[in-house]
Amino acid sequence: MASIMYTIGEFAALGRVSLRMLRHYDAIGLLQPARVDERTGYRFYAIDQLPLLLRIAELRELGVGLDRIAELSRADDQDAALRDVLDTRRRELEASVIGDRARIARIERRLRLLEGTAMSDVIYKQVDPVTVYAASQYAPGMGPENVGPVVGPLIGALDEALIAAGRPLLEPGIFWYDAEGDDRFAVHVSYVAEAEPVAGPGYDVVELPELPIAATLIHRGDMSGIGESWAALMEKAVADGYRVVGACREVYLEADGHVPGPDWVTELQAPVARV
Repeated sequence: MASIMYTIGEFAALGRVSLRMLRHYDAIGLLQPARVDERTGYRFYAIDQLPLLLRIAELRELGVGLDRIAELSRADDQDAALRDVLDTRRRELEASVIGDRARIARIERRLRLLEGTAMSDVIYKQVDPVTVYAASQYAPGMGPENVGPVVGPLIGALDEALIAAGRPLLEPGIFWYDAEGDDRFAVHVSYVAEAEPVAGPGYDVVELPELPIAATLIHRGDMSGIGESWAALMEKAVADGYRVVGACREVYLEADGHVPGPDWVTELQAPVARV
């Protein structure tokens, strides 16, 4: 008995896809016609190709890429491969949901900022010099996606070095950042040193200079919204006729452990001078 054949239009209707998409699947070798009329060029598809088309359509609706679908179609164990594809896509969607929620939270914080209810006012003050025990490492750029992966291991290494040297971990922790060229950002983490600092392996004794005038702002909560806090500080400083003249600092006034939490209190400090 001859296999049931469908024209491209009929096959597209069965699979709920467009003619353009069927032609594209043919062009990339994902789903080629069972027969092509040599004289007219008309494409014909067999009934046993319909399950593959339906699977492609379903996976595309779920956001699975064509390359991944092509790998699935070539797999020896179709069920195991499909399970792997769906598990991967589920994790991707879960991560996307988390990212979207974080962006919604940022939007809400920004709206509160515009309404004047999000954070403390910017205060201009003198910041005294302080001696710290510090460790440093380069990050590929600013922003949490670049700095975050650097800070965790760096502060852990500093803890180990200070403990091994018999030095106390005195709060507050102070972080600062230096831009060195277009693609090198030095990340510095530190603890306040004792009155008589002692040098040791794995850390540096650093004298952070006095800031004659610093624009400061209190950021409350974890680090997910610290970018908005820095933006608010910078916008206010510029509006007040100041320019930033040195490395900015983050002083962790209240920080329990190394995992940022909702109870953290961080003072942002930007050295400024009148324009």
